[in-house]
Amino acid sequence: MKNPQQTRKKPAPPENKKLLRMQELVKATGVPKSTILHYLAEGLLPEPVKTSRNMAYYDPQCIERLEFIKTLQGRYRLPLAKIKNLLELKDQGRDLSLRMELAEVVFGPADPAPLDEEAFCQATGLTPAQLRALQDNQLILPLNPGQFDREDVGMGRLYTQGLALGLKVEDLSFYPELGRRIVDQEMALRRRLTHHLPEDMDALITIRLTQAARATRSYVIDRLFQLRAAAARDLKE
Repeated sequence: MKNPQQTRKKPAPPENKKLLRMQELVKATGVPKSTILHYLAEGLLPEPVKTSRNMAYYDPQCIERLEFIKTLQGRYRLPLAKIKNLLELKDQGRDLSLRMELAEVVFGPADPAPLDEEAFCQATGLTPAQLRALQDNQLILPLNPGQFDREDVGMGRLYTQGLALGLKVEDLSFYPELGRRIVDQEMALRRRLTHHLPEDMDALITIRLTQAARATRSYVIDRLFQLRAAAARDLKE
């Protein structure tokens, strides 16, 4: 009598023979299985056809989508939510050239390799508890959860120096509070100036407004600080 395990048949693949198994998708794109599953959970890839609990087949278009995601992440420092938005527009056949230019202006060039939490703490000298406190108070704001870029590292090192001098995380809570108010006002101004424009012109004007806002923030805040310092009669004021 045959062992039931020997006679059990593997699930039959879907009739469409072009569908891919996970290992074929990994081999075709060079993207790790864990990353593909994360993209799937975030809605960046179409749902696979499941033939059993442990067997799924993926649409060949996943290869093109994964290559597009790799291109975006290789050129721009985009959060996954923005990549998902661009994929949706691409699916609609929309021209992405100005949106890609806008993404570069807003988010900047990609980092060679973002750091995870452990590597970030090693690079900055922060403890995991200090990092959690800084994130809870919106003083460290990674674009993608759990992935820290060069700007995050630079700020982390500054916070480490401040904490060593006796500074408390709560002492800095006014920065995100005022920052949100500034960004809200900037967004409201952008909507007022661009809501009536066609999309391409909206993107072009938004590029210019983004560049102007970034320069204005730096200029006004630094100049206010300089004027206050100039008016001080001694170091204790």
